[in-house]
Amino acid sequence: MVARVLIVDDSSFFRRRVNEILEADKNIEVIGMAKDGLDAIQQAEKLKPDVITMDIEMPVMDGITAVRKIMQKSPIPILMFSSLTTDGAQATLDALDAGAVDFLPKKFDDISSDRDEAKRLLCARVRLIAARGLAKSSPISKPVQGKVSTKPVTMPGKGNYQLIAIGTSTGGPVALQDVLTKLPKNFSLPLILIQHMPASFTPAFAQRLNGLCQIEVREAVDGEKLMPGVALLAPGGKQMEVIKRASDSYIKISEPLPGQNYKPSVDIAFSSVACSFPGKALAIVLTGMGADGREGARELKQGGSSLWSQDEASCVVYGMPAAVADAGLSDHVLPLSSIGDSLARSV
Repeated sequence: MVARVLIVDDSSFFRRRVNEILEADKNIEVIGMAKDGLDAIQQAEKLKPDVITMDIEMPVMDGITAVRKIMQKSPIPILMFSSLTTDGAQATLDALDAGAVDFLPKKFDDISSDRDEAKRLLCARVRLIAARGLAKSSPISKPVQGKVSTKPVTMPGKGNYQLIAIGTSTGGPVALQDVLTKLPKNFSLPLILIQHMPASFTPAFAQRLNGLCQIEVREAVDGEKLMPGVALLAPGGKQMEVIKRASDSYIKISEPLPGQNYKPSVDIAFSSVACSFPGKALAIVLTGMGADGREGARELKQGGSSLWSQDEASCVVYGMPAAVADAGLSDHVLPLSSIGDSLARSV
């Protein structure tokens, strides 16, 4: 399958640069380029691409408005290019709310210090988003990654939990918002959230969730005590663990070690929960690329804790949830629309 791409950016230099990178991949074809949001809407309707790469700040019509209009008229997977600033974080989160599925830094050096690796990651992201979009639009949808779980779908009952841990990546900001906004103000357990996200984005994301949710959500800080009804988001670019001390539990924030690909890592966080809350935690794996969380989930299950994963149909990318489901680690495979309500009922 060749992914057909529309590039949208007001900079002719950046359009050419992205075009050269994508066209070097034999599985990607650039079918058009647009110079602003209005142009993007018109070309999207005419060309019907599989993926759109979209800038945020443009004349005539900005990228966020364009995303909203495209998703209302004829939904197409959209990958945003974002600046890693506070303003860029806010705008990118707005774009994800409007319907964009993912984002990458506009400065390729922020994707990877290795330029060839940055190009490879951009192409891989475009191919995966295109494949997922085509699979969802096909009358006979086939899995993009992994196998379809044959485990029957059953709704969870009440559990004897002391901590909720949620891990996610691509598509996670919208998925987390869906889950957490369904929890009541008197939710009685602490939560930790691990979302693959740049360091400049997590403060804005925590603040946004806190404004939307009945529970309290904030970015975690080192040494912070876990509290009922408070969700702590792992800071981008760091590793977060849960440490048990006597009857209380605390957050440990540390610098990533060389070779750790995910910062924060779901595996590292889940592993710490398995040690601190053996048999007393509920871990949930939401939409995301790759398999981060599978090995941590294995440790949790070996200790007697429970695990839910998001189903394929409701995922932006069925990677992380597929990894735990295919390994036989999921107690329940649930659609995103059911997870928040099920969590509220289970505690």
